[in-house]
Formats: sequence, structure tokens, C-alpha cells
Amino acid sequence: MLRIHFTGVDLARVRMAGRPDALWETILSFHRLRDRRDARLFGEWRTETRSRLNGETRLLGTLIPSRGYFPDFLTPVEGQYGWDVGLDALRGIRPERLRRELGLVGSGAGTGFEAAFGAPPPTRLRDFIDGGTKHLPRLLNELRGYHRAAVEPYWTHIQAQIEAERAARGRALLDGGADELLASLPPMLRWRAPVLECDYPVDRDVRLRGRGLLLQPSFFCRRTAVTLHDPELPPVLVYPAAAQLASASAAGESVRPLEEQRQRTLGKLVGHTRSVVLRAIGDGATTSELARRAGVSLASASQHACVMREAGLVTTLRRGNAVLHTVTPLGAALLKGGAVAS
Repeated sequence: MLRIHFTGVDLARVRMAGRPDALWETILSFHRLRDRRDARLFGEWRTETRSRLNGETRLLGTLIPSRGYFPDFLTPVEGQYGWDVGLDALRGIRPERLRRELGLVGSGAGTGFEAAFGAPPPTRLRDFIDGGTKHLPRLLNELRGYHRAAVEPYWTHIQAQIEAERAARGRALLDGGADELLASLPPMLRWRAPVLECDYPVDRDVRLRGRGLLLQPSFFCRRTAVTLHDPELPPVLVYPAAAQLASASAAGESVRPLEEQRQRTLGKLVGHTRSVVLRAIGDGATTSELARRAGVSLASASQHACVMREAGLVTTLRRGNAVLHTVTPLGAALLKGGAVAS
């Protein structure tokens, strides 16, 4: 069980990440690649990613066990500002921190390699510990190659899911403050003020001590939330985006590359009315709000939203008895008449 303890100051400093974190998505997707579960959502992605992976990933496989601890330095806090900024932070890691965290992967101290697998760490890990930062260029090259194959082609889809999550949590915050925001998180997270609980592989208490908490929704995070091991690092909680969970159960669609999204059902989006409906969604709208803004019936608003969702222009997330529609990056680019940012 993971327990995150809040003070009043911490509640005032809870914040949502502004975008998906490319390094967290990359590391967590490496777990999904080796996991055979969730075939409906990730099956095609696994097949496509493996077909593109013609580079070396053995070092990544050593540093990221299929279960248990992986080094905090792989997901620096700077990653929330973009892929390149995160890689720069990783490149500048201090040698002493590198050795300390690699030692946790290879130790028998409850979360390390030997504790998880009942065997001593492999030679590659021992060599990395002994060599320190001289192995960083190889690690960075593996990360770049894997990211290009596994995450980059799907980035627009990932962004859409995180934007939908942010819209839903933003509504909860506006409706009831930080207390309502924490209570609205996916079911594996339970808000029992002043403690946020989550099922976790180990028993752990995190005390925020006035530092607040960054909530980082993730597409590739599954079943349980993830947090950093070092209690002195800025607190972050990575958790499965609810939109991702809903799309997996309701639509049964696998994550797809940008070009396939564009071609799939974009032809359905024609005519003045749907253009009005798409613009009416704005920063997020329920079906009833959408009908009112666009001047159409509730049934018509629902039908138009469904077609635009199939075309990859809108993401829909259920919240209580209502659904919340948000415009995806692809939909926003269509409205602006421009290209989708990568």
C-alpha cells in the first residue's frame, strides 16, 4: 500500500502536469512491451513497435526490470517540460547519484534486482555501476531509438488522452477544490483525507511536508500509480489516465499512429454543423453543454461527437452521469487549418 500524507499547505500546492511526460511514457511503455496483458489496447502497438525496433535495448532491459525498482534518474522532473529537456537533465546526472540508484537496482534491499528475481545482477548492470557516467551515451542512444519506435509515432494519441484527463480533473478542481480533485482520481487511488492511498507492490509512506504534489497522468501507466523512490526528490504521482482506461473498455480501440488516425474516418467530418459542434467543444463540454452551445438537439450533439471521436478529433471521458468531450491535438489543428505539433 502506498500512502501519501498531505498537510493543508500540500493541498494548496497540488497541481496537474501540463502535458504528457515523454520520459515517463517511454519508460512505462517498455513495461507494456514485455507485458502480454491488455492485448485489445496494446496488441497492435506491441506488434508495430517490435517491427520498428532494430536497435539495441539490452541495457534498457537491465535497468528497467519487468517488476520492482527502476532508477529515478530515468524520469527526471525536467521531463515534464519536454523530451529534449528531460534528456539534457539525464545527461547531466551526478556520478554519485548514478551509482547509488544503480546500486538499488542491483541490491537485495527489498526493491532491488536480487530481491525481485532471486539472482545476482547481470554483468551489464555491474559494468554500468563500475563505469559510471561513461556508459551514459549508450543509454541515451538506446532511449532515443526506443522512443522513436515505441512512443513518437503515437504521440498525438497520447496527448489527446492526457488533455481529456486534464479537462476532467480541472472540472473537479473548479467544482470542489483540491479535495474534489483528489477524490475524482481513478478508482485505484482512494482519497481519505488527509491521505491518498493506492495499492502498491511495497508498503510505503510518502510525506509531502509542504512541497505539494505533481499529478502526472500517463497513457502507458496501468493498474497502479507510480512514484519516485527517493523521498527527497520533488514529489510526483504518475497514474493511469482515466480516458485511456475508458477508451480501452468502451471502444476497444488500440493506440494508433498519427497518419492512421487521419485516414481512419476523417472523411465523415464534413459540413457546417459538425464544424460548429467541434468549435463549440472549446476547452471541454458535456453533451448537454455542447447541444446548447451549438444550437442542436441533445441526440444530434451526441451523434456528432461520436463521429468526431471516431475520426480522432474528439476524446470523450465519462465523469459521473455525464460525459466530457475535449478536442484532440488533431482536431485543434483542423480548426486552425495547420499541422499537428509533434
